[in-house]
Amino acid sequence: MATTKADRNKTIDTTLSDGKIYFDRCITVKQKQKDLSGVLDKTIIGNMLDVCPLLPEKSIDLIIADPPYNLTKSFNGTTFAKKKDADYEEYTRQWLAYVKPLLKSSGSIYVCCDWESSLIIGRVLGELFYIRNRITWQREKGRGAKANWKNGMEDIWFATNGSDYTFDLNAVKIRKKVIAPYRVDGKPKDWAETENGNYRDTCPSNFWDDITIPFWSMAENTAHPTQKPEKLIAKIMLASSCEGDIVFDPFLGSGTTSVVAKKLKRRYIGTEIEARYCVWTEQRLEMAESDPKIQGYADGVFWERNSLHEQKLISG
Repeated sequence: MATTKADRNKTIDTTLSDGKIYFDRCITVKQKQKDLSGVLDKTIIGNMLDVCPLLPEKSIDLIIADPPYNLTKSFNGTTFAKKKDADYEEYTRQWLAYVKPLLKSSGSIYVCCDWESSLIIGRVLGELFYIRNRITWQREKGRGAKANWKNGMEDIWFATNGSDYTFDLNAVKIRKKVIAPYRVDGKPKDWAETENGNYRDTCPSNFWDDITIPFWSMAENTAHPTQKPEKLIAKIMLASSCEGDIVFDPFLGSGTTSVVAKKLKRRYIGTEIEARYCVWTEQRLEMAESDPKIQGYADGVFWERNSLHEQKLISG
């Protein structure tokens, strides 16, 4: 028996048959590409291990990867079984070796992982790239465990191909409320007075506790079980790329990286093996044309969670 969504439920779960118009926008790549003209701003259906060798080397400015975690899970009818650590390490080494040739010498790579796979991914990533940092973000969701702590954190490894790389600190500053304003000669010291209150723009750390996981009433939400929030990807993209740069996601999922790239005026390429997820990606890309907002980001800064301005953005 088919279920009916609540009026406010915006979750995207379009079927292949209903989403044919979106599926037809996706492409396959079977031959070596001399340049990116045929794949730029496209969703590529296929296994990244097959597609990456066909893309031109040193053509990508930023790679954002969310590989399968080493867990036993079922995604859209496909079951992934947990591997032995040695086997997962070899898999990690394999796919990283496939994407490395694509990255420009000034390029950066970010890899998402849970706490357990992080131990393996960080080590292998360091063999091929220069590790710059490990970001930990608070995921919020997740069920409690009877004999363990609830897993509410995930990691993102940040690495570069060399010592010359993009990092735009000003693009990712956080605007926070000033509770106890400090003045010098009667003037604000390192903060600003605005119509919406007193704020200070602060430098972000490698612990992110201001990320909202997409939920059913948010326009970006899909039925993908491990979807990353647009705000999370936006922080990465704004820090480590410039407008017009090319961003590649080898494990595209429901398309968050491509959608954020479009909203932030970057070029994008994504590969995804599941056809239905490709449909959701193209559907979201179409939605981004009329709604370019990113939750919590406005006026060139990320607003502190629950600040007045952000509340207006969410409610409006």
